Amino acid sequence: MIKRFFPILIGLLLSVAGVAQELNVSVKINTLKLQNVDPLVFKTLEATMVEFLNSQKWTDDIFENEERINCNVLLTIQEELSPTRFRADIALQSTRPVYNSEYETQMLNHIDRDLIFNYEQYQPIVFSKNAFNDNLSSIMAFYAYVILGLDYDSFSLFGGDKYFQQAQDILNAVPQNATAVFPGWRSLDGDRNRFWMIENILSPRARALREGMYQYHRQGLDAMADNPDTGRAVILKSIAGVREVVQTYPNSMIVQMFANSKSLELVEIFKRGPLPEKNNFIAQMSKIDPTNAQRYRSVK
Repeated sequence: MIKRFFPILIGLLLSVAGVAQELNVSVKINTLKLQNVDPLVFKTLEATMVEFLNSQKWTDDIFENEERINCNVLLTIQEELSPTRFRADIALQSTRPVYNSEYETQMLNHIDRDLIFNYEQYQPIVFSKNAFNDNLSSIMAFYAYVILGLDYDSFSLFGGDKYFQQAQDILNAVPQNATAVFPGWRSLDGDRNRFWMIENILSPRARALREGMYQYHRQGLDAMADNPDTGRAVILKSIAGVREVVQTYPNSMIVQMFANSKSLELVEIFKRGPLPEKNNFIAQMSKIDPTNAQRYRSVK
Protein backbone atom coordinates (compact mmCIF):
# COMPACT_ATOMS: atom_id res chain seq x y z
CA MET A 1 0.00 0.00 0.00
CA ILE A 2 1.83 3.01 -1.34
CA LYS A 3 0.57 5.58 1.12
CA ARG A 4 2.14 4.04 4.23
CA PHE A 5 5.65 3.54 2.94
CA PHE A 6 6.66 6.19 0.42
CA PRO A 7 6.31 9.94 1.01
CA ILE A 8 5.38 11.45 -2.33
CA LEU A 9 5.56 14.95 -3.71
CA ILE A 10 1.97 15.41 -4.79
CA GLY A 11 1.75 19.00 -5.96
CA LEU A 12 2.25 18.24 -9.65
CA LEU A 13 0.13 15.11 -9.55
CA LEU A 14 -2.73 16.94 -7.89
CA SER A 15 -2.72 19.47 -10.67
CA VAL A 16 -3.28 16.80 -13.33
CA ALA A 17 -5.37 14.15 -11.59
CA GLY A 18 -7.86 13.87 -8.79
CA VAL A 19 -6.47 12.08 -5.75
CA ALA A 20 -8.62 10.56 -3.03
CA GLN A 21 -8.21 12.05 0.41
CA GLU A 22 -7.21 9.93 3.38
CA LEU A 23 -10.45 9.59 5.32
CA ASN A 24 -13.82 8.12 4.41
CA VAL A 25 -15.93 9.35 7.30
CA SER A 26 -19.63 8.84 7.94
CA VAL A 27 -21.16 11.28 10.45
CA LYS A 28 -24.44 10.88 12.34
CA ILE A 29 -25.78 13.41 14.84
CA ASN A 30 -28.25 12.25 17.50
CA THR A 31 -30.53 15.12 18.54
CA LEU A 32 -33.13 13.28 20.61
CA LYS A 33 -32.45 15.43 23.69
CA LEU A 34 -32.92 18.76 21.91
CA GLN A 35 -35.66 20.94 23.42
CA ASN A 36 -35.45 24.23 21.55
CA VAL A 37 -33.09 24.20 18.59
CA ASP A 38 -34.45 22.96 15.27
CA PRO A 39 -32.93 19.50 14.56
CA LEU A 40 -32.51 20.54 10.93
CA VAL A 41 -29.64 22.74 12.10
CA PHE A 42 -27.72 19.57 12.83
CA LYS A 43 -28.45 18.06 9.45
CA THR A 44 -26.45 20.95 8.09
CA LEU A 45 -23.73 20.30 10.66
CA GLU A 46 -23.56 16.61 9.64
CA ALA A 47 -22.83 17.57 6.06
CA THR A 48 -20.33 20.22 7.16
CA MET A 49 -18.45 17.72 9.37
CA VAL A 50 -18.31 15.18 6.55
CA GLU A 51 -16.95 17.83 4.20
CA PHE A 52 -14.37 18.96 6.77
CA LEU A 53 -13.06 15.47 7.48
CA ASN A 54 -13.23 13.95 4.02
CA SER A 55 -12.11 16.87 1.87
CA GLN A 56 -9.15 18.04 3.93
CA LYS A 57 -5.75 16.74 2.80
CA TRP A 58 -4.24 15.51 6.07
CA THR A 59 -0.98 14.01 4.80
CA ASP A 60 1.50 14.41 1.96
CA ASP A 61 0.89 10.87 0.73
CA ILE A 62 -1.29 9.66 -2.10
CA PHE A 63 -4.20 7.44 -1.11
CA GLU A 64 -6.00 5.32 -3.64
CA ASN A 65 -9.75 5.45 -3.21
CA GLU A 66 -9.85 1.91 -1.79
CA GLU A 67 -7.11 2.81 0.71
CA ARG A 68 -9.11 5.53 2.44
CA ILE A 69 -9.59 4.91 6.15
CA ASN A 70 -13.19 4.07 6.97
CA CYS A 71 -14.48 5.93 10.03
CA ASN A 72 -17.79 6.42 11.81
CA VAL A 73 -18.54 9.45 13.96
CA LEU A 74 -21.62 9.67 16.18
CA LEU A 75 -22.22 13.05 17.81
CA THR A 76 -24.89 12.89 20.51
CA ILE A 77 -26.23 16.22 21.72
CA GLN A 78 -26.65 15.94 25.50
CA GLU A 79 -27.54 19.52 26.47
CA GLU A 80 -28.36 22.90 24.95
CA LEU A 81 -26.28 25.39 26.87
CA SER A 82 -27.58 28.24 24.69
CA PRO A 83 -29.19 28.51 21.25
CA THR A 84 -25.72 28.15 19.71
CA ARG A 85 -23.67 26.30 22.36
CA PHE A 86 -24.01 22.58 23.05
CA ARG A 87 -22.60 19.83 25.21
CA ALA A 88 -22.21 16.51 23.44
CA ASP A 89 -20.56 13.10 23.40
CA ILE A 90 -18.62 12.10 20.32
CA ALA A 91 -18.06 8.42 19.53
CA LEU A 92 -15.37 7.60 17.00
CA GLN A 93 -14.55 4.35 15.25
CA SER A 94 -11.98 3.63 12.55
CA THR A 95 -11.01 0.42 10.78
CA ARG A 96 -8.19 -1.00 8.70
CA PRO A 97 -8.48 -3.72 6.05
CA VAL A 98 -6.73 -7.04 6.63
CA TYR A 99 -4.68 -8.37 3.71
CA ASN A 100 -6.13 -11.16 1.59
CA SER A 101 -9.53 -10.94 3.26
CA GLU A 102 -12.71 -8.91 3.26
CA TYR A 103 -12.35 -8.33 7.01
CA GLU A 104 -11.69 -4.91 8.56
CA THR A 105 -10.12 -4.71 11.99
CA GLN A 106 -11.13 -1.96 14.40
CA MET A 107 -8.35 0.51 15.14
CA LEU A 108 -10.15 3.08 17.29
CA ASN A 109 -13.29 2.68 19.38
CA HIS A 110 -13.53 5.70 21.64
CA ILE A 111 -16.11 8.00 23.24
CA ASP A 112 -15.11 11.54 24.15
CA ARG A 113 -17.58 12.94 26.68
CA ASP A 114 -15.87 16.31 27.02
CA LEU A 115 -17.21 18.07 23.94
CA ILE A 116 -18.64 21.57 24.25
CA PHE A 117 -18.94 23.48 21.01
CA ASN A 118 -20.54 26.50 19.39
CA TYR A 119 -22.43 26.22 16.13
CA GLU A 120 -24.82 28.30 14.05
CA GLN A 121 -26.50 26.84 10.99
CA TYR A 122 -24.39 27.13 7.80
CA GLN A 123 -21.36 28.16 9.81
CA PRO A 124 -18.25 26.82 8.04
CA ILE A 125 -15.72 24.68 9.88
CA VAL A 126 -12.23 25.96 9.15
CA PHE A 127 -9.07 23.92 9.62
CA SER A 128 -5.92 25.58 10.90
CA LYS A 129 -2.91 23.49 11.83
CA ASN A 130 -1.23 26.06 14.05
CA ALA A 131 -4.10 28.11 15.44
CA PHE A 132 -7.26 27.57 17.45
CA ASN A 133 -10.33 28.64 15.49
CA ASP A 134 -13.03 26.86 17.48
CA ASN A 135 -13.36 23.78 19.66
CA LEU A 136 -15.22 21.58 17.19
CA SER A 137 -12.67 22.00 14.39
CA SER A 138 -9.78 21.39 16.79
CA ILE A 139 -11.36 18.22 18.17
CA MET A 140 -12.11 16.84 14.72
CA ALA A 141 -8.60 17.62 13.47
CA PHE A 142 -7.10 16.10 16.63
CA TYR A 143 -8.94 12.82 16.08
CA ALA A 144 -8.22 12.83 12.34
CA TYR A 145 -4.52 12.81 13.15
CA VAL A 146 -4.93 10.18 15.88
CA ILE A 147 -6.78 7.94 13.40
CA LEU A 148 -4.06 8.46 10.83
CA GLY A 149 -1.35 7.75 13.40
CA LEU A 150 -2.95 4.49 14.46
CA ASP A 151 -3.33 3.43 10.83
CA TYR A 152 0.27 4.25 9.89
CA ASP A 153 1.57 2.54 13.05
CA SER A 154 -0.10 -0.67 11.88
CA PHE A 155 1.77 -0.68 8.56
CA SER A 156 5.26 0.38 9.66
CA LEU A 157 6.98 0.42 13.02
CA PHE A 158 6.19 3.76 14.72
CA GLY A 159 5.02 5.03 11.33
CA GLY A 160 2.36 7.16 13.02
CA ASP A 161 4.78 9.38 14.94
CA LYS A 162 4.37 12.33 12.56
CA TYR A 163 0.59 12.31 12.86
CA PHE A 164 0.51 11.80 16.60
CA GLN A 165 2.84 14.78 16.90
CA GLN A 166 0.44 16.85 14.78
CA ALA A 167 -2.39 15.84 17.12
CA GLN A 168 -0.28 17.02 20.03
CA ASP A 169 0.44 20.30 18.20
CA ILE A 170 -3.32 20.87 17.91
CA LEU A 171 -3.70 20.24 21.62
CA ASN A 172 -0.87 22.65 22.41
CA ALA A 173 -2.41 25.33 20.19
CA VAL A 174 -5.58 25.54 22.31
CA PRO A 175 -5.14 28.76 24.33
CA GLN A 176 -5.41 28.73 28.09
CA ASN A 177 -8.58 30.80 28.14
CA ALA A 178 -10.22 28.25 25.80
CA THR A 179 -9.15 25.23 27.87
CA ALA A 180 -10.95 26.79 30.82
CA VAL A 181 -14.20 26.82 28.82
CA PHE A 182 -13.79 23.69 26.71
CA PRO A 183 -12.79 20.63 28.78
CA GLY A 184 -10.68 17.70 27.67
CA TRP A 185 -7.48 19.46 26.64
CA ARG A 186 -5.77 19.58 30.06
CA SER A 187 -4.38 16.96 32.40
CA LEU A 188 -6.52 18.30 35.24
CA ASP A 189 -9.75 17.67 33.30
CA GLY A 190 -9.61 13.96 34.14
CA ASP A 191 -7.52 10.89 33.34
CA ARG A 192 -9.31 9.75 30.15
CA ASN A 193 -9.29 12.74 27.86
CA ARG A 194 -7.48 14.12 24.79
CA PHE A 195 -4.51 15.29 26.83
CA TRP A 196 -3.87 11.84 28.26
CA MET A 197 -4.64 10.05 25.00
CA ILE A 198 -1.84 11.76 23.10
CA GLU A 199 0.48 11.85 26.12
CA ASN A 200 0.12 8.08 26.48
CA ILE A 201 0.60 7.40 22.79
CA LEU A 202 3.81 9.44 22.60
CA SER A 203 5.16 8.38 25.99
CA PRO A 204 8.35 6.26 25.94
CA ARG A 205 6.60 4.05 28.49
CA ALA A 206 4.06 3.05 25.80
CA ARG A 207 6.53 2.21 23.03
CA ALA A 208 6.19 -1.52 23.68
CA LEU A 209 2.44 -1.34 23.04
CA ARG A 210 2.91 0.55 19.78
CA GLU A 211 5.55 -1.93 18.65
CA GLY A 212 3.11 -4.68 19.55
CA MET A 213 0.42 -3.05 17.44
CA TYR A 214 2.68 -3.16 14.40
CA GLN A 215 3.32 -6.86 15.02
CA TYR A 216 -0.38 -7.48 15.70
CA HIS A 217 -1.53 -6.02 12.38
CA ARG A 218 1.28 -6.34 9.86
CA GLN A 219 2.84 -9.61 11.01
CA GLY A 220 -0.18 -11.15 12.72
CA LEU A 221 -3.55 -10.31 11.17
CA ASP A 222 -2.13 -9.80 7.69
CA ALA A 223 -0.62 -13.30 7.85
CA MET A 224 -3.75 -15.05 9.09
CA ALA A 225 -5.12 -15.90 5.64
CA ASP A 226 -1.93 -17.75 4.70
CA ASN A 227 -1.02 -19.25 8.08
CA PRO A 228 -3.49 -18.85 10.96
CA ASP A 229 -1.20 -20.58 13.45
CA THR A 230 1.68 -18.22 12.74
CA GLY A 231 -0.66 -15.23 12.83
CA ARG A 232 -2.03 -16.19 16.24
CA ALA A 233 1.46 -16.76 17.60
CA VAL A 234 2.54 -13.28 16.52
CA ILE A 235 -0.61 -11.71 17.96
CA LEU A 236 -0.01 -13.49 21.25
CA LYS A 237 3.53 -12.10 21.27
CA SER A 238 2.19 -8.60 20.55
CA ILE A 239 -0.12 -8.87 23.56
CA ALA A 240 2.99 -9.27 25.70
CA GLY A 241 3.93 -5.72 24.65
CA VAL A 242 0.61 -4.47 25.96
CA ARG A 243 1.17 -6.40 29.18
CA GLU A 244 4.56 -4.70 29.54
CA VAL A 245 2.88 -1.27 29.40
CA VAL A 246 0.42 -2.35 32.10
CA GLN A 247 3.47 -2.85 34.32
CA THR A 248 5.52 0.20 33.27
CA TYR A 249 2.62 2.63 32.95
CA PRO A 250 -0.23 1.47 35.25
CA ASN A 251 -3.76 2.72 34.49
CA SER A 252 -2.67 4.24 31.19
CA MET A 253 -5.38 5.25 28.77
CA ILE A 254 -3.63 3.64 25.81
CA VAL A 255 -4.14 0.17 27.31
CA GLN A 256 -7.85 0.88 27.65
CA MET A 257 -7.90 2.02 24.01
CA PHE A 258 -6.34 -1.29 22.98
CA ALA A 259 -8.92 -3.29 24.93
CA ASN A 260 -11.82 -1.20 23.62
CA SER A 261 -10.86 -1.81 20.01
CA LYS A 262 -9.53 -5.37 20.13
CA SER A 263 -11.21 -7.40 22.89
CA LEU A 264 -14.02 -8.94 20.81
CA GLU A 265 -11.72 -9.60 17.86
CA LEU A 266 -9.16 -11.33 20.07
CA VAL A 267 -11.76 -13.67 21.50
CA GLU A 268 -12.76 -14.78 18.01
CA ILE A 269 -9.12 -15.25 17.00
CA PHE A 270 -8.16 -17.41 19.97
CA LYS A 271 -11.27 -19.55 19.95
CA ARG A 272 -9.54 -21.32 17.07
CA GLY A 273 -6.28 -21.91 18.93
CA PRO A 274 -4.98 -24.94 20.87
CA LEU A 275 -5.59 -25.12 24.61
CA PRO A 276 -2.10 -24.00 25.77
CA GLU A 277 -2.39 -20.92 23.53
CA LYS A 278 -5.86 -20.20 24.89
CA ASN A 279 -4.60 -20.43 28.48
CA ASN A 280 -1.74 -18.04 27.70
CA PHE A 281 -4.16 -15.63 26.05
CA ILE A 282 -6.61 -15.72 28.98
CA ALA A 283 -3.84 -15.15 31.52
CA GLN A 284 -2.44 -12.14 29.69
CA MET A 285 -5.71 -10.46 28.75
CA SER A 286 -7.19 -10.94 32.23
CA LYS A 287 -4.33 -8.80 33.54
CA ILE A 288 -4.53 -6.27 30.73
CA ASP A 289 -8.33 -5.88 30.89
CA PRO A 290 -9.59 -7.42 34.15
CA THR A 291 -13.07 -5.93 33.74
CA ASN A 292 -13.65 -8.25 30.79
CA ALA A 293 -11.87 -11.32 32.18
CA GLN A 294 -15.01 -13.42 31.79
CA ARG A 295 -15.16 -12.54 28.10
CA TYR A 296 -11.61 -13.80 27.57
CA ARG A 297 -12.30 -17.03 29.43
CA SER A 298 -15.04 -17.75 26.89
CA VAL A 299 -12.41 -18.81 24.34
CA LYS A 300 -12.29 -22.26 25.99
